[in-house]
Amino acid sequence: MFYRLAMTTSDDVRAIALSLPETTEKIAWSMPTFRVAGKMFATLPEDETSMAVRCPKEERAELVLAEPEKFWVAGHEASSAWVRVRLAALDDLDELRDILLDSWRQAAPASLLE
Repeated sequence: MFYRLAMTTSDDVRAIALSLPETTEKIAWSMPTFRVAGKMFATLPEDETSMAVRCPKEERAELVLAEPEKFWVAGHEASSAWVRVRLAALDDLDELRDILLDSWRQAAPASLLE
C-alpha cells in the first residue's frame, strides 16, 4: 500500500509560531507576519507555500548552498538577515519547529530566553 506523507503547510507554520511565548500574528504588506515583543521573526509571503525567517547572513549562504531545494534568498532580502524556506521541502514538523524556534530566539528579548 502507498501512503503519501502530508506536506508542511502554512497552517503548521501558524500553529507552531503562535505556540512560542508571547508571539502575535499581524498582517503587514498583505501577508501574515509573526512577532515576539514587536519584532518580526517569520512571514508567510505570496501564496503561503514558503516562509521567510531570520537567519544570520554569515550562516545563510552556507545553508542555501547545502540545501538549495529547501532554502533561498529573495532578491529584496539579499541585504538583510532573512532566508526563505520552501514548506513542501521540509522533512517534518520537527524541522519546521526548529527553524521557527531559531528565528524566534533571534528576535526575542533576553528576558524571554532565560
